[in-house]
Amino acid sequence: MHFSNEFLCVAHVVIFSIAMTFLAELEQDPFDGEEFIERLAWRATNGKFDDVDLISEAFENGIKDLKAIYDTNQKKCERLEMICREEEKGHWIKVTELQQKCKDSLATFEKLDKRLDIVADKVVYLGEQLEGVNTPRMRAVEAQKLMQHFARYLETPSETLNSFEELYIENVNQLFEEADIIQKLYLISQELPNNSKFDKAKEFISKKYNLIEKRLIEEFSQAQKNDDRNKMKKIASMLSHFKGYSQCVDMGMFLGENIFNDIVPLCVKNQKTIKEVFTNPEQVMSKFVLNIFHGKIQEFIQARINENDTREFLTELYTLFHKTNKLIEQIAKLKFLGCDYNFLNKITRNIFNNYLDMYIQRETNYLRDKCAYILQSYYESKNHQKRPFTTGGFQELIQSKIGRTNINIGNLNINISNPDYTQGETFLSEEIAISILQETKMSLQRCHLLSKQQDIAQNALSIYEIELQSLCIEHIDYAIELGLQAIPSAETKSQPDIHFFDIIRQSNEICHLNEKQFVNWVLPLISSTTKYSECIKRKREVYQQMEAKLNQGLEKSIASIIGWIKYLLQNEQKKTDFKPEQENDDIITTSTIACNKVVKFINFYHNRITKCLDGKNVQDVLTDLGVKIHRTINEHLQQYQFNFMGAMVVICDVKEYRNCIDKFKIPLLSKLFNILHALCNLLIVVPENLKQVSNGDQLVSGEFRCMMALSNSIGENLAIINEKIKKAYDGVPNNPNKYPTLLAVSKIKSKELIIDAYQHGQRHFGENYIQELYDKANDPEVIAKCPEIKWHMIGHVQTNKINKLLEVCHLFNKPENEIELSMGMTTDFEHAIALGSTMVRVGTAIFGVPILQGLLVLRTCSWISSSNRSIGTDFFCGNNAQHNGVANVKLKSNQ
Repeated sequence: MHFSNEFLCVAHVVIFSIAMTFLAELEQDPFDGEEFIERLAWRATNGKFDDVDLISEAFENGIKDLKAIYDTNQKKCERLEMICREEEKGHWIKVTELQQKCKDSLATFEKLDKRLDIVADKVVYLGEQLEGVNTPRMRAVEAQKLMQHFARYLETPSETLNSFEELYIENVNQLFEEADIIQKLYLISQELPNNSKFDKAKEFISKKYNLIEKRLIEEFSQAQKNDDRNKMKKIASMLSHFKGYSQCVDMGMFLGENIFNDIVPLCVKNQKTIKEVFTNPEQVMSKFVLNIFHGKIQEFIQARINENDTREFLTELYTLFHKTNKLIEQIAKLKFLGCDYNFLNKITRNIFNNYLDMYIQRETNYLRDKCAYILQSYYESKNHQKRPFTTGGFQELIQSKIGRTNINIGNLNINISNPDYTQGETFLSEEIAISILQETKMSLQRCHLLSKQQDIAQNALSIYEIELQSLCIEHIDYAIELGLQAIPSAETKSQPDIHFFDIIRQSNEICHLNEKQFVNWVLPLISSTTKYSECIKRKREVYQQMEAKLNQGLEKSIASIIGWIKYLLQNEQKKTDFKPEQENDDIITTSTIACNKVVKFINFYHNRITKCLDGKNVQDVLTDLGVKIHRTINEHLQQYQFNFMGAMVVICDVKEYRNCIDKFKIPLLSKLFNILHALCNLLIVVPENLKQVSNGDQLVSGEFRCMMALSNSIGENLAIINEKIKKAYDGVPNNPNKYPTLLAVSKIKSKELIIDAYQHGQRHFGENYIQELYDKANDPEVIAKCPEIKWHMIGHVQTNKINKLLEVCHLFNKPENEIELSMGMTTDFEHAIALGSTMVRVGTAIFGVPILQGLLVLRTCSWISSSNRSIGTDFFCGNNAQHNGVANVKLKSNQ
């Protein structure tokens, strides 16, 4: 088929137009193929998309067009690649030509280099020969010149020598010539013998030497003022051979009053000058800095430090040493010539060495005297004369028994009270503590800076030891001792005013401040050294000593509180309160006067304790106090008999006690007083309903069920328990354990009950309180009737009563194969034996509870005739009430 040229041109134009349209769409960034197809279909169908054949034809034409575009571009790429290959070939030809030219140039350069070496060798040889000839000639000329000048000086008459006081030099060049000659003549004159022949010449040379040196220094100073550094450089070079060269170095040391602020800018300024002027700038700069430190700074330090006033001495030493260290750090950072940190630090140590050698001795002496002065001033402000304490003596023994009073024994007047104690004064002060801590803190700061690295830990320990001695022992411990002596005795006849709780509060606060300072200032200085364990041990010893005395004071304070409660109950409570002679039908809803006073007293000290103690200490002390209050009220109620109206009164009283104790927020105490209140309610229950009422919520405990079963004698109870022990032991197949020992818990039991149990075969008895154990073990009747009795201590051990315990108990240092496994009590001893127990502790099931013995009798009597009821002891102080000794108070400490 043949097409005309016009048709082909039109076809090419159409194809080109389509190709340009396609190219514009294909070159979009980013390219979306789906969108391209959508546009192609839309153009073919005018947006209707209802003609499939038309769309298919459009797609086929589009594919043909794209193929045509591809073929066209492929041909263009081939043509461009051919052009690039031709250009690359031409470039390679040029590179080959250039490489050949480079080789030729290199060969020519090597030839020239060899020729230059030959010529240079000849020149050097010629120069050496010329120098060999010229140097002796120059030396000879110079020697001739020196000899001529020296001969002239030898011939100088004495009148000229005496009148020679000033130089007459017209310009600097002449000065330099004269300086060069006189300096050499001066060196020669020093080698001449001491002979009258040369004396005049030597004297003349020395005078002229000094005058020229002085003139050179003046010229250097003038050049420095004019900032003529070229002239300064020439003069410095000439002066380097003179003795006064150091004056030239020191010329820049013009400092103001604030010397430490002026030195760094001065060094920066002079370093630039020194680099330009001197031929050896590093040596000159180090000499300049050395002269500043050993000159200006040392003079400044000596003028400021006053060794007669220790406080001023330590303060100024710390301030100046700190400023000097800061100065050398600034100089080291600027990296001055020849001035590194080690060099500057060594200079500083040399300057302060005389002061630092005696630093720690003066520091500790000052701190010790200052703390003593602070304490003495405080006690003088309180009109108190501090005195030493002696413990364990006759006076302390009497005071512990009868309290603070005066005793006359014959003509001997013994004053048991503390005459130095002012009522309400604790002799503790947070302000004094802060003053001591502040002084110690400043000492530790000085110690850290002024001590040698290897001595920091030891010096810090010495300072902290003074702090412990002054603050903890001389102040806190002394106040605790005074407070101990001021605590009223348990047999006081007036309401006790106990301020020992305030001492505890203040001691705790001061120890908290001390602990905070220890962590912030002492610990960082000793933490990574061998002194750490020594310091911690010493601190722990001091704290434990104070804690032991605080615990002793708490015990005495609680004993005093309990003593006053007993006194109120004994003197304010009347028998008619619980057994009125005339009964009426009115319901009694008020408590007795004695109860109201006791509750008011308890509330007062409850508030004081919660205010003065914190954390677990409050809970422990209130628990101990509450248990002892419970025991006191329990023992008090046992002394009375009740009729119906009296029972109502005692229920009201116990309710008031319970409400008071509930404020303590101690679950154990609430439970104890709830049980006490529930038991008191039994006093108004008719005998027929007693068993039913005893199953109430408060009376279903194992202890009560045991007491319900214990209307037997002690012998019968022991037989029943031993039978249960045997049955429980035999119930374990092939039991590998030894046969269990029955330990009768006899706390707060009378000696008659103990003797009764002993006579029925019981040999092992356990006590919860050391004092009670000691009294029973040394009772003559018990010793006589119970020769083989074995005592056991099963309660908490108090440090101050340990000696009494050692006299009684015998189970110390037992062989390992004889060690007992003691577990199991009244309600669970059978289960404990099955688990391997070799010793069970039983009290209630042996000795019983008096209240039930009284209540069981009521079953055969009418209510009207059953007015004699008593509240027992053991139940209220049974397993739920075991709390022995005051809780250990812990001072605030992070260690």
